[in-house]
Amino acid sequence: MGALTNYTEVKLLDHFLGGGDYTRPVNIYVGLSKAEIQEDGTGVDEPDGADGYARVEVANNNTNFPDAQINANDKAQTHNDIQINFPEATGNWGTITHFFFADNSTGDNILIKGELVQSVEINTGDNPGFSFRQDEILITFD
Repeated sequence: MGALTNYTEVKLLDHFLGGGDYTRPVNIYVGLSKAEIQEDGTGVDEPDGADGYARVEVANNNTNFPDAQINANDKAQTHNDIQINFPEATGNWGTITHFFFADNSTGDNILIKGELVQSVEINTGDNPGFSFRQDEILITFD
């Protein structure tokens, strides 16, 4: 399950309560991490790009991420409505434990972070390197 980072929470509060307007990114970049990602968005440990890893660009629209609903625990929630496939691993990526959504392909504006239900070892030749099935990522706003 994913949760908003401090960066996103501040942007949303500013947007709603007199601060600067927040313009949502046109694309979301889904990334993987071998370490826990902190609330402030630090701690990301991505696999090496030389091993075939790259963040996956996903159009940030209602088709890929449908309107949020209130779940049984009274929390706003949405999900990925498409499968998200990472490129083939041309080298070992290590053990993936976390994921994140960023607003760019290389920077550190981490919008959402989450822990995988089960860690996954990604090895040379895995194709796709990693994949999220449709509806597998649940994003909750608490």
